[in-house]
Amino acid sequence: MLSLHRRLKAGIAAALFLAGSSQALAAPAPVKFDAPLRIIVPFSPGALIDIIARIYAEKLGPLLGQAVVVENKPGAGGLVGAQRTLNEPVDKNTMLFVSSSYVVIPAVNDKMPYDTLKDFSGIAAIASSPTLIVVNRKNPYDKLRDFVDAARRPDARFTYGSAGVNSATDLVGRYFNQEAGVHLEHIPYKGVQEGVAEVAAGRVDVSFPPIALALPFIQSGQLKALAVTSPKRSALLPDTPTVAEIGLGNFDYSIWYGVVMNSRTAPAVKQALADAIAQVSRDPAVQEQLTRQGLVPDNRQLKVFDEYIAREMDKFNKILKANQ
Repeated sequence: MLSLHRRLKAGIAAALFLAGSSQALAAPAPVKFDAPLRIIVPFSPGALIDIIARIYAEKLGPLLGQAVVVENKPGAGGLVGAQRTLNEPVDKNTMLFVSSSYVVIPAVNDKMPYDTLKDFSGIAAIASSPTLIVVNRKNPYDKLRDFVDAARRPDARFTYGSAGVNSATDLVGRYFNQEAGVHLEHIPYKGVQEGVAEVAAGRVDVSFPPIALALPFIQSGQLKALAVTSPKRSALLPDTPTVAEIGLGNFDYSIWYGVVMNSRTAPAVKQALADAIAQVSRDPAVQEQLTRQGLVPDNRQLKVFDEYIAREMDKFNKILKANQ
């Protein structure tokens, strides 16, 4: 039987092959870059988005014929890095690596210093990380439907742990409450790892961690997965159903990662960088590194990525408004 790691790696390779076949991205457009390019990461070193950015920077440099420098500009949930990107001269071709929090910021900030959809342009989506619904191994519910039925009872008192208010692992909990018709009480922690550990210890009922983070707890028998929140089952846990499979509509929640730039960037530059990123994503060494992080590839580019960002913003606005 194939190992979990090999199954996910095979899935990534197949997805990237199909992406390459449909878009035929052979080489970047003939744009000459006369100076080093910059990648801004709006979070601290060591965060998953930082790891991804450095993987791509290392490969993009030789491909584009220029050094690609990564700068970390953390603060305000990503707002500091986004502002820094817009303040850079357009001809410096500064890329901003973003995660799902990029579309949450406008929903929780009434005084945005920029317009996310107008001031930025999507360049390329890179990958996504499905989240899981996990409970303690001693929890009496082995199926999500049974858990939901129990949580709908008038006297039900269930809790979920997250990485903090308005974090990705909080918003998926709110989304689940909204779609499942339940009220899981939110218990915020300083990080997603702490929230998962509290479930493993039996002090919190449920958590919604990224699959790569939850997997060691599942393999050790401390947690059990009730469902995956992405539209399709994960190659890492092929026997774990999706939330949608139990009848909760088109439930779709993944933490995604991608690249955006100042919208005033020249179209030829946007296309060249989108093509270069696609080439990097097809590199076997990069596929291996993404596999280790439990990531699923995403080949959306430019206008298609912009449309996805707009849909995600609308989704998060609805989630937040429904839970005010």
